[in-house]
Amino acid sequence: MAISLKKSKLTKAIMALSISSVLLSACSTEQKQSVAGTKAKPNNEIRILAGVVGGKNDEEQKLFVQEIEKKTGLKVDMVKPPANYDQKLLTSMSSGDQYDLVYLNTPDMDVLVNQGALTKLNDDIKKSKVLSDTSIISNSDWKAITYKGGSIYGVYNKADQGTMPVLRKDWLDKLGLKEPKTLDEFYTVLKAFKEKDPDGDGKNDTYGLSLAGLFDIQPFMSAVGVKAEYVIDKNGKRTIPYATEAAVPVYEWLAKLYKEGILDPNFLTNDTTKMRNLFMSNRVGMDTDWDAWVGLYNNTLKQRDPNTAFQAEGIPGVNGPNGIMLTLGDPSLWAIPANAKNKEGAIKFLEFWHSQAGNLLSTLGVEGYDYTVKNGKYELTEAGKAAGMDHGVIFPNNSHFKNPIGFLPGVAEAHKVVTDNNATNQIATKDWPNAQKIVYNYAFKAIMGTMPATEAVKQMHDELKAANLIDQ
Repeated sequence: MAISLKKSKLTKAIMALSISSVLLSACSTEQKQSVAGTKAKPNNEIRILAGVVGGKNDEEQKLFVQEIEKKTGLKVDMVKPPANYDQKLLTSMSSGDQYDLVYLNTPDMDVLVNQGALTKLNDDIKKSKVLSDTSIISNSDWKAITYKGGSIYGVYNKADQGTMPVLRKDWLDKLGLKEPKTLDEFYTVLKAFKEKDPDGDGKNDTYGLSLAGLFDIQPFMSAVGVKAEYVIDKNGKRTIPYATEAAVPVYEWLAKLYKEGILDPNFLTNDTTKMRNLFMSNRVGMDTDWDAWVGLYNNTLKQRDPNTAFQAEGIPGVNGPNGIMLTLGDPSLWAIPANAKNKEGAIKFLEFWHSQAGNLLSTLGVEGYDYTVKNGKYELTEAGKAAGMDHGVIFPNNSHFKNPIGFLPGVAEAHKVVTDNNATNQIATKDWPNAQKIVYNYAFKAIMGTMPATEAVKQMHDELKAANLIDQ
C-alpha cells in the first residue's frame, strides 16, 4: 500500500478487478485520435489511456495529439473515454488490453500494484535527467507514492491540489463582513449570507452553505483537530476520527445550520455539479471545493458576463488543536502497465510532459488554437478562455515553469492556502467503502437532527467496531 491513499472511487476499482473477463467498449464510444500518415516503426509508437488529459473536444484532441507527436517524434494513439474513466481503466487492465501509459490516481494504482499489473520505475527514474530532477518532482512527492520496500510505480502528472471553503468575496464585502476564522465567525457570515439578501433581489432565496454530501466538511472538523477517514497509529491500529466524541461539536454546529435553513437542505442528495451550479447562480454564499475551482468559478462567470461582480475566494478552514487541517487530493499520476510494448516511448513522453513545452501544452493547450504568441506576448483565444488553461494540469510539478499568461483569478491564492496549511491525503484502505456507509448514515442523522450528535457518534463507533472496521 502506498504511503498516501484516498477514497476516490475505490469501490468501483475493486469491483472492476473482480471481473475475470470483460470485453472492451466499442471504439465508437471513445475519443481516439492519432495522426494519419506514413506508418511509424513499432518502437516509435505509443498507446496512451488518458483521463482528464487532452483536448476539450474532438477537434482540439486531434491537435493535442499532433502537438505531442511533433514535440516527441512519437506516433501517439491516445484513447480518452468520454465517461466512467476509472471503470474503463480497471476493466481494460484486467482484460489484458495493451497500453504503454495509463493515467490514474493512487487508489487505482494501489489495486493495480497488488495485481502485479504495473511496471516498477525506480531504475528508469534514476536514469532520466528530467524525472530525477528534484526541482521538477521533489523528494517529498516521490516519498508520497513510494511503496514498502522503496518501489515506485507512478510518475506525477501535476502538482497536488486540495479542498477548502470557497466563499463569495463580493457578498462578504457588500455585507461589510470579515473573513471567518472560527466556527462562531463562520456561523455569523453564513447566517448573513442567508438573511441579508446578498444578491440584492429582495427575496429570501439564498443559503449560507452548500455541500455535496459530506464533501467536504474537513475544513470545519479542523476546529476540533479531527481528520477524515482513517488514522492508523504506529502499531497498525485503525481509528476513524469522525466516529469519535471529538467530532460531536462540529456535527452539532452543522445541525444548527441545517435547522436554521442556513445549510442548503438538499446537501444530502447534491453531487458536486449541483453544488457548484448553486454557487454560480447566486443561490449560496459558500461551498467547499478544490482550489482549482476557485479559478474556474471566476473564469466561468467572467465569460458569461465581463461586468459581473462575482468573485470567488478560497479561504483556510478553522484553526484547531492540530492547526488548520485540509484535505489534499490523491496524486494525479502516469503509470506504465506491465504488458507495455514501448516502455522507452512512455518514458520519452513523461520527460516531454515535464518540460517547458509539455507544461505549456498541459496548461494553456495548443498554440494557434488555445493561445497565440505575438512578439513574445501570450494571449488566449476564445477557445482557450473557455478551456480555463486546464488540459490535464493547472499547476505543473516543474518549479521552473511560469505560466506566461498567469493563473485564473483567485486560483493561485487558493492553491497557496493548500500549500501553506496542513493539507494531507486521506487514508482510505480497502475497508473504507464499507466504513463510509456507516459513517455517512449517522453523520447525516446528526446533521439533519434526527438523532442527537452524541448518540449518532456512539452508534457510528459501535457499528464500525462490531463490523471489525476499526480497532479502537
